[in-house]
Amino acid sequence: MRINSKRLILRDITMKDAKSIAENANDKLNWYYTESIPFPYSLEDAKKHIKSCMKKQKEKPRKSYDFGIFLKSEKRIVGMISLFKVDRTHKKAGIGYWIGKKYRNQGLVSEAEKVVLEFAFNKLKLNKIKGEAMIENKGSNRLFEKFGFRKIGILREELIKKDKKKEAYAWELLKSDYKTR
Repeated sequence: MRINSKRLILRDITMKDAKSIAENANDKLNWYYTESIPFPYSLEDAKKHIKSCMKKQKEKPRKSYDFGIFLKSEKRIVGMISLFKVDRTHKKAGIGYWIGKKYRNQGLVSEAEKVVLEFAFNKLKLNKIKGEAMIENKGSNRLFEKFGFRKIGILREELIKKDKKKEAYAWELLKSDYKTR
């Protein structure tokens, strides 16, 4: 699967992407703000993750879309964005992402999120997208606000990082709210 935007190609990942995924995921902030990225993040971690994603790519119907964020100008994956827990019965899914340190604050995740939301609402015909971001993750919370997500609550003690319990905001976006933007 592949989706294009101005600067990006979002596509299913393959083993050829292992090196660039490992290089960009291997960042303490990616570990800190996510549930599933270890630190340090090795080439073996990337290969294990890719194998899991490739297995999910074969599911019919798919319950997960794990897109590599492929920067056209550099011809490499610089991060990932995923729709997960795709529930076609209740027309909803979760969204999550990470981006390599040197690619932050360039609008790349925003560009990727825009095309993934369009894909979710228009191609998959979903009605609701849910997300979470640690309260202190100002960038992710601003991004949810930018796309019209509604803050629906605080998830208490959602993550444990550096032996401290961390809260997260829970967000949701209905297709009808997205369309009115």
